[in-house]
This record gives sequence, C-alpha cells and structure tokens, in this order.
Amino acid sequence: MQEDKKQENLALKMYGKECTLNREEFIKKFNVKENGLSSNEAEILLHNLGYNEIKQAKPKKWYNYFFSSLFSPFNAILLGIVFILIYTDVLLPETPSYANIIVIIALVLTSTFLEFFEEYRSNKAAQKLKELVATTTSVIRNGKEIKIPIREVVIGDIVKLSAGSMIPADLRIIDSKDLYVGQSSLTGESDAVKKQVESDMAINEIDNISDLDTICFMGTNVISGSASGVVIKTADSTYFGKVANTITSGKPKTAFQKGIESISKLLIRFMLILIPIVFVLNAWKHDNLTAFTFAVAIAIGITPLLLPVILSSSLSKGAVRMSKKKTIVKKLDSIQSLGGMNILCTDKTGTLTEDKIVLEKYLDIKGNEDTRILKHAFLNSYFQTGLKSNIDEAVISRGLENGMADFEKLYKKVDEIPFDFSRRRLSVIVSDGTKKQMITKGAVEEILSICSMVDYQGQVSNITKDIKENIRQISKELNKEGLRVVAVCQKNDINSIENFDVDCEKNMVLMGFIGFLDPPKESAKEAIERLNKAGIRVIVLTGDNSEVTRCICNKVGINSNNIVLGSEIEKLSDTAIIRLLRKTNIFAKLSPIQKARIVRLLKESGNTVGYMGDGINDSPSLTNSDVGISVDTAVDIAKESADIILLEKDLNVLLDGVKERKKNIWKFNEIYKNGCKFQLW
Repeated sequence: MQEDKKQENLALKMYGKECTLNREEFIKKFNVKENGLSSNEAEILLHNLGYNEIKQAKPKKWYNYFFSSLFSPFNAILLGIVFILIYTDVLLPETPSYANIIVIIALVLTSTFLEFFEEYRSNKAAQKLKELVATTTSVIRNGKEIKIPIREVVIGDIVKLSAGSMIPADLRIIDSKDLYVGQSSLTGESDAVKKQVESDMAINEIDNISDLDTICFMGTNVISGSASGVVIKTADSTYFGKVANTITSGKPKTAFQKGIESISKLLIRFMLILIPIVFVLNAWKHDNLTAFTFAVAIAIGITPLLLPVILSSSLSKGAVRMSKKKTIVKKLDSIQSLGGMNILCTDKTGTLTEDKIVLEKYLDIKGNEDTRILKHAFLNSYFQTGLKSNIDEAVISRGLENGMADFEKLYKKVDEIPFDFSRRRLSVIVSDGTKKQMITKGAVEEILSICSMVDYQGQVSNITKDIKENIRQISKELNKEGLRVVAVCQKNDINSIENFDVDCEKNMVLMGFIGFLDPPKESAKEAIERLNKAGIRVIVLTGDNSEVTRCICNKVGINSNNIVLGSEIEKLSDTAIIRLLRKTNIFAKLSPIQKARIVRLLKESGNTVGYMGDGINDSPSLTNSDVGISVDTAVDIAKESADIILLEKDLNVLLDGVKERKKNIWKFNEIYKNGCKFQLW
C-alpha cells in the first residue's frame, strides 16, 4: 500500500503540471514545434540523451554473461570444494598436491566458457532476429510524417497515434479524437482509459496515475481513437522506467524455469546430505583426511557439471535452427513451452483463412445488389483515420474499381467516431458542401440496435419487427455461404451538430449490407490434421459470428457441432467454462477479455497453452498464454506481447517450429544421458 502511494506521488511529481496545463500554455511553455523537429535537432538530442531504451531492456554486456555463467549454482559448489581442497591437499599434507584442484578449476572454467560463449552468441543472434521485427512509431520530422524505430524517439518529437499503436515514450496529448488507452501494463486495470487534450482534473484532485488524463505512458497501447502527442520523457526518465524494477520483479517464472530451478536445488541438497554421510561411514575405517577427501570426491562425481552448458547450448542452437524454419524466438525459455504445448488457441482470420478479404456483395435490405450501399461503405472506409482493417482495404479497392476515386474531391471529412470493441462499429461524418452526413458500418446486431428506419430504393420508412427478422435471416444465409456481413447505415439531419460522439449514433437509417469472402487456406486442413497427430488440440477463439466460423471450420476439419458464444461465456462461472472446454473447440463473438479468460482457464486446468494472434484484441491472450505466437505483419502491441514471431502466417510453419523444438529437446536428453553415464563411470 505504501509502495502504491509512493508511485502515485511519483506520477504527480513528474507530470502534475504538464497534465493540468491547457494546450496553448503547454505548447508555449515547452516551445513545441507543431511541424515537428528537424532531422538535425533530433540527431543532436539523440546524441546528447541517448536511445529511448529502459536500462533493464538494454542488451547485456559480455561480462554480464560471463559472471552469470561463472557463479551458477553448480559452479559455486565446485568453487567451494576447491577452497576445501586447498586446505586438505595443499595446507595439511607435507607434500602438497594440486592435481584435484587443477582438475576442478579446469572443469569450472571449461563449463563457464562453454556456457558463456553459447549464451552470448545465442543472445546476439536473438538480438539480430528481434531487429527484424523491431517496433516502429510514426513521428513528425521536417513537417512530414515518417516511421522510425521506437528507440530513436527523442524529447520534443510529435508522435502520431492510432488504434494498435504502442506508446513509445511519455507523451502529453495535444490533439485527440476519442482516444482510449490500455494501461494494464502499469495499473493492472483491464478497462481502457480515455485521454484528451484538456484535463478535467485540477492539480489537487489527482489521486493516482489513472487521473492523469492528458498523459500517455510508455509501455501502454492505444485501444481505439487517434491522437498526436509531444514526447516529454524518454528511456529511464519515464514513469515506466522509474518503476521498471517493481514491474520486472513481479513477472512470474515459467514452468520450465521453475523445473530447472527445482532440479538444481534437489541435486545440490542431495550432494550436501551425501557428503557428511559418506564421511561418517568412512571415518571409522580411514583417517579423517582420507574420509573427507573421498566424500569430496563423491560430491564432485555426482555434480552434473555440464547441465547448464547442455541446456543453454541446446536452447540457443534450437533458436537459430528455428529461425531457418521462418520462426523467430524472442525468448529462449519459450522454446520449451512451444514443444510442450498441447493446446493451440488461434483466431480464425489469417490463420485458417487466406486473410485476403474480397468484397463480394453490396446488397439493400431485401438482398438486391445496390451500388448506393457500396458508395456509403466506401466513404466510411476511405475517410476513417484509424488502423485500416482488411475490410476497409477491400471496400476501398472495390469502390475504386467502380469509379469512386473522385469522392476524395467531392466530399470532405468533418469528424469521426472511431471503432472500439464494445460498440463494434465505426462512424465517419462527411460533407458534400451543402449538408453533413454520418455514415456508420459495423456488426449487424450492433447496427440494428441504433437504427429506427430503413431505406429501400430511396424510400425511407420505419423499421418493423418483421423487417428486422428478414434482415437477420438474409445475414444468416450469407454467413452460411462463408461470407462475413457488415451492415451500413446513415443519418442526414445533423447540420446543426458541431461535436460528434457515440450519443449521436441513434435513430439512424439502415441502408443494407456488404458481404466479404475470406476463403480457407488450402494448407489449413492438412495443418490441423498434422497438429492433431502431434498431440496438439486446436481451439478457435474468434470475434466473428458463429455461422461464418462454422462454415470455415467445417472446411478445415474442425468439429463445429458445438459452438459457444461470448454472450454465454459472460454468464458462466470459471468451473462451468472449464467443463465446456473439455468438449468445445470453437468459441465465437468473443471480446478480448473473454479470449484471455479462456486462455487463463486452460492454463489453470494443467495444459500448456499457445495462443496465435496478430490483432490489438489478441494482446491480453498473448500475454496470458504459456507461449504467445504472432507474425511479423502483426500490429505493434501483438508483436511486443508475443514470445515467438512467425515470418509466415501459416500453421505449417508453426508445426515446423514445434517439431524442431522437440528434436532439440530429444538431443538434449541424449547428450545429458550420455554425460551422466560418463560422470558416473
């Protein structure tokens, strides 16, 4: 409690004034350049202040690896034995003998250097591999928006944020639109926090870090909305940097780390018990010096000198071999978890499907093709400024094919209400010079909930229960064909509205549907079969609806007899969900929190769980799983949360990585077994 209070006071001390200053005062006081820094200014600041890296996250020096290897638990015992031998073999006898001491020191040095070189080399290799998936951020330099590595961000940079962005440093927001940030990495709270340009809090009203509503903290991520922020602190001077020791120390050890630690303690304990027993049994027959020397020799014989060497070299070589299989290992310990995985949870899109969404249909409320629906969807997708999804790209592509390139000149964007995972819709307000129009697209049920009228061939009428049922039926039939359906609606009488927010999304006019096809991968069915034969059960966790999910899963060979929805999960206890998990392989219409909950319960049931995802909503599950798997094309927060990165989004690539790891551990077992035989002999 006292530590929490200390951290809150730290946040107030660091940001209290910057948080409560209004935008103009902040820009004037800190001499903010709205066109961003010049390249020369940024280079000078980078040279003077250093890279934007937390001390604990910086690459280790060579001597860190060396001393870590030298003073491992087993080597520490051997060095202790050396000091005993100095007394028994050098100081006590009339003729000193250095043979045993030299042998043990030689073994210690050999073990140390082998482990040092392997671990140092493997971490260097891992560092190079990590650079292939280095996270970038968008900043304004020389008046233009460019992407740079997060480590090159400097104080004074103007950072552009959108849904999925990682916050690269501590920022003061100067422009924002419905910005919501996930701060769970700092506060542990799952709910997103709204950030804005002007603070609603007075300096004396700020009680904790969550009250700093104009400051975005390094290490957090954008859930929805867009914004611009000025970098006010970087690296160790950030709030994250100040409390990094507390955060990293609270990270739990993996099952693999716990197992190695347990074996090490057991062996050392066994040795410490065995030495006095052997000494007592031999002391009555021989003199004390001989008995003690023999006991020490026994200790040397049972100590697995090469265990750390075999382990580190096995894992590091495995990481390098896996990189050749298009699998980048960010954390060496995750290799063991990957091989021991018995359940793989995965999203549907891009993993089971081609992830090449094509707009197939644009239909009115009665299921007839209507280019007016495509026009409205195009305006929504083209003018939205958030993270453009595959759906947006497909809509824009089809719109351009249908001669809508001139819409950029005919229409002007007025405002936007960004997408979020609770509303599951996105609104854009555009103007043609005479009137404003709000166009909204999103999940069918969510759009129906805000519509009071329908438009059919230009005629607007009140929506009825029968019309709603017919719309749901059309949507369901399209889903059975494997099409993902998004509804489109609009609202015209908004000229008098100046500030648009979620409350404006009501009494809208339903226009129709757009249907997307994302066909299953040809390799998916074979990959599922291979995973099942390898003892890995595949569970699909998706935010998509049940009918589309059923269609795709049937085609790739996943049993879809029983599909559980997120709305059902919400009502069940943990015990009930665990029972469901024994016989259910598909969960649809899930929120990010529900996905993470299922992953957590699978782990608590004794499984080794892998999670494969690449979206913003996958971050909690990637963190909760035993091994988080993402791809190099994933959003920033997904790549940061993952333990393993695939260079190709294909289950066969993942399976190759699993097999490589199992081959790696088999070699480790053989080497260790032979090593034990040699030592015992």
